[in-house]
Amino acid sequence: MTRLIGRLLLAIALFGVTLSPAIAQVKPPLVLAAASLQEALNAAVDTWTAKGHARPVLSFAASSALARQIGSGARADLFISADEPWMDDVAKKGLIKPETRVSFLANRLVLIAPVGKPAKLAIRTGFPIAKALGNSGRLAMADPDAVPAGKYGKAALTRLGVWASIEARVARAENVRAALALVERGEAPLGIVYETDARASKAVTIVGAFPASSHPPITYPMAILRTATSPETDRFRRFLLSGQGKAIFVHHGFVAR
Repeated sequence: MTRLIGRLLLAIALFGVTLSPAIAQVKPPLVLAAASLQEALNAAVDTWTAKGHARPVLSFAASSALARQIGSGARADLFISADEPWMDDVAKKGLIKPETRVSFLANRLVLIAPVGKPAKLAIRTGFPIAKALGNSGRLAMADPDAVPAGKYGKAALTRLGVWASIEARVARAENVRAALALVERGEAPLGIVYETDARASKAVTIVGAFPASSHPPITYPMAILRTATSPETDRFRRFLLSGQGKAIFVHHGFVAR
């Protein structure tokens, strides 16, 4: 009997040794996310990981670049865009699970300047932004023809009647964080970014916020991709949508929807 019990205990121990690596090797989600989400999403991942989950892999870039990667066959689990049109583009190609799509965050658009060189501008119709740039200064923006932050910025400047005066002086960046960096380094006297980007930097100051009515609503849709293989994908998505998850984004300046 003692020998039998010993064998059973040995079998249980071996089973435990076999099972533990399998649990440890659960494939984490690969998340493709808009560049403006860096600090907030990393903080959310820290909280998620502290709960005992495998750490999701995050890849940040302009929503336009990520959508094109997905369209070209890039395999990932979750996509978070900084605007609806690029999520629409991926959806029209049948590359998301439509029932998982949800817009869960909002943001604000602001004009920034380097710390120590603040500009005094009231953002309104016809405001003298070209004059504020000086003789050779350029306005840092994400690419206004493709990247969400740039598209929102162009829409706002157009609505306010000043786009024509600065169009030729735009320093086009590959994403909103690259536009932020141009202002941080003093290579551009002014830039247009999201409020959350400005808050994440100690090297810039906010000159003013663009009226919400001057551009389309800034929303962040999220959806599971058809190529998703991680068993943690939907659980992580639901965590981001939870009260705890949204509170992390709000702490970083986003507006929960």
